[in-house]
Amino acid sequence: MKDAEFKRQFDATLLAIEQAIENSDADIEFETANDILTLEFPNRSKIIINAQSAVRQLWVAARSGGFHYDFDAASGTWRSHQTGVELFAELSRLASEQAGEAIRLA
Repeated sequence: MKDAEFKRQFDATLLAIEQAIENSDADIEFETANDILTLEFPNRSKIIINAQSAVRQLWVAARSGGFHYDFDAASGTWRSHQTGVELFAELSRLASEQAGEAIRLA
């Protein structure tokens, strides 16, 4: 994937995550600055999502660890480099863990 395509896919994904949060009933605050999306929960824990352009990956940092995602052009989704799990499924799990309640981001 070329740099411009990576940037386009990454930016679209950040917007989709923001929209998913707004469409959910979850009490999650979010802020985007310099290609970093920060999700903050009522207990003040955070999930950080950012681009790693050099390796063309999207990275997620949560209380439970760090996760790396590659864009799968065939499915149009970001998939975990380690497990193959789709990004929004993983974000739902991580957000649920940090919020202490079920959260579904889609």
